Amino acid sequence: MADKRDFLLEIGCEEMPSAPLMKAQEQLGKLVDKGLREAGLAHGAVRTLSTPRRLAVLVDGCATATDEIHEVVRGPKTQIAFDADGNPTRAAQGFARKNGTTPDDLVRRVEADGNEYVFAERSVASVPALELLSTLCERTIGAIQWPNYRSQRWGSEHATFVRPIRWICALLGGEVVPVRYADVVSGNTTSGHRVLAPGAHVVADPASYEEVLEHAFVLGEHRRAQVIRDGIRDIEESRGGAHVDTPKGVFNEVVNLCEWPTLVVGEFDEEFLAVPHEIICEAMLMHQRYFPIYDSEGSLTREFVIVSNADPAVSDTVRAGNERVVRPRLDDAKFFYDEDLKVGLSAFRERLGNVVFQKRLGTVLQKTERMEAIARSVAEQATGGDDAMAREAERAAHLAKADLVSQAVVEFTSQQGVMGGYYAAAQGESVLVTQAIAQHYRPRFAGDELPDSVVGKAVAVADKLDTICGMFAIGEPPTGSSDPFAVRRSAIGVIAMLRTMPKVSLCSLVDVALESYVAQGLSFDSSDVRQQVLSYFVGRLCAIARDEGADPDTIKAVSDTGICDPAAFLGRVAALGRARRTEREVFDDLATAYARASHLADASLGIDVDETILGDAERSLLEAVDAGSGEVQEAILNGDLDEALASLARLREPIDRFFEDVLVMDEDIAVRENRLKLLNRFERAFAGVANIGALARKG
Repeated sequence: MADKRDFLLEIGCEEMPSAPLMKAQEQLGKLVDKGLREAGLAHGAVRTLSTPRRLAVLVDGCATATDEIHEVVRGPKTQIAFDADGNPTRAAQGFARKNGTTPDDLVRRVEADGNEYVFAERSVASVPALELLSTLCERTIGAIQWPNYRSQRWGSEHATFVRPIRWICALLGGEVVPVRYADVVSGNTTSGHRVLAPGAHVVADPASYEEVLEHAFVLGEHRRAQVIRDGIRDIEESRGGAHVDTPKGVFNEVVNLCEWPTLVVGEFDEEFLAVPHEIICEAMLMHQRYFPIYDSEGSLTREFVIVSNADPAVSDTVRAGNERVVRPRLDDAKFFYDEDLKVGLSAFRERLGNVVFQKRLGTVLQKTERMEAIARSVAEQATGGDDAMAREAERAAHLAKADLVSQAVVEFTSQQGVMGGYYAAAQGESVLVTQAIAQHYRPRFAGDELPDSVVGKAVAVADKLDTICGMFAIGEPPTGSSDPFAVRRSAIGVIAMLRTMPKVSLCSLVDVALESYVAQGLSFDSSDVRQQVLSYFVGRLCAIARDEGADPDTIKAVSDTGICDPAAFLGRVAALGRARRTEREVFDDLATAYARASHLADASLGIDVDETILGDAERSLLEAVDAGSGEVQEAILNGDLDEALASLARLREPIDRFFEDVLVMDEDIAVRENRLKLLNRFERAFAGVANIGALARKG
């Protein structure tokens, strides 16, 4: 077995952008691991390290050579492999081809069973790792992909990389692996921090690589992230429970903008605290990569955190420079806000007539008109007909999209809705209206916060449902590869909100949405589109139920009923799941009986049973069904699904007795049809609750 040594490949280059750097680091480890396996080089753990100026991979215990291989593979019997004239048959040809040899090179040998077989023998000599690693490194560097980023060329060759490569450090133990890529030749040196330790630093072997980097004032991404987190924690504690806002995306980018992070606290002028904190923070986070500091009460302070890559000795200079840089950004934000206040939401709303929502679905102004009708309907249903609340929802929908044409939102697009809330408050709208406008884009993703009020939820549902119905109406529903209007995410958002408003009917809202499109002149088959939209929602509900742990047959039992209202659907799935867990045998038997009854039942006969010709078992079932049906309906009206299912479970004994004692298909037509009517009546007791027959044991 070959010796083992650690292996290092470091690609050093000009500063790389954060997003492609992270994607490249993910690729690098996989490419090297795959390359080592394909080359036949045994190895241990593969890990990667990155900074803005380097991508590195470290491999523990890489073999210094491939293993020598001698394989003997037994094939078919000789009489099968060769014909009477000694010519190879298709069996021999296929066996030889499969094992990388020719029929003439097959060896014949008699085995212990007395039969002669053909054998393929293969010997592969050991290959030194250096030449294999050299090829692997060059191939790996060229194989890294940079989606959405144009690679660059330098020197006299055509090889490319996201930024010009300046050095390559490639080592197997203490020996340099010869690598050449775009005129850059590998060696045993790395480069230190540009300011604190410029120039080349010798790496004796892979095991000392990270220690050499640290002495050269360079930390890997995990160490840098921890240094920044620790520094932020110290800043928060020193300010009595303050909070530094560090959104994940910006934090990751800041980590990849430095090699030796130093935290510096700067300040901006107090006048900017009068501007909505959302756009002040976005100006700092998105444009300057500064982290805002909030006090312990949640109010924005004048301070912000700068992560510097400079010499810590010049932190005062860094602070002053960044304070000068941030002022123009905040000046712009303040200017946009002040100018927008002079216009007002009503004037902005009129401009929406010039903004296309979707070429076949009209303008954003038309969308707000449709939203008004849907939002009113949601609020009315959720509140039991509260007209004042419905008017608030209608007003909020009326103004919800107006801020899209404001200067602040054009500049800070992620603050759409939020700025509308500020502008609404400035022109004297009610708290419910301003809050609903600010929150109507929620939830933006699975698990996001919902709007706080019924009015806010009404507008948010209206916005999302209008988009969903519109895309289905023009025949452009989401596909597995295309969902440009985020219909899937919108449906999940609608479901999340309607789960909190069980009185609201999704079916009726879809009708309102489609009627609004018809009123605006859009031509489509309303009945067909309605069914498509509701089926799509049922599909989403089934997926959510699966994610929440429901059994497939439980989900099917509920979906077969045609229920599409989220609260009712998911509530029934959960209740049925609980009932089955507590009384598994009861529901298994009941499901079998229901499936049998459903198979025999004839809906055309109706449910009017002639009690005068009933036997004891039939009469017992009729009484149980009538009592149970009443209990089920009362329980559903009270929202007590567990009690509804308990009432149905009590039908198990009388239906079992019925099938044991009664011949349903009696020769007497009157008796037979009366019994079928009874089964119809039994089946109807389950309507709207679940298709219990779907729970029947298969096979």
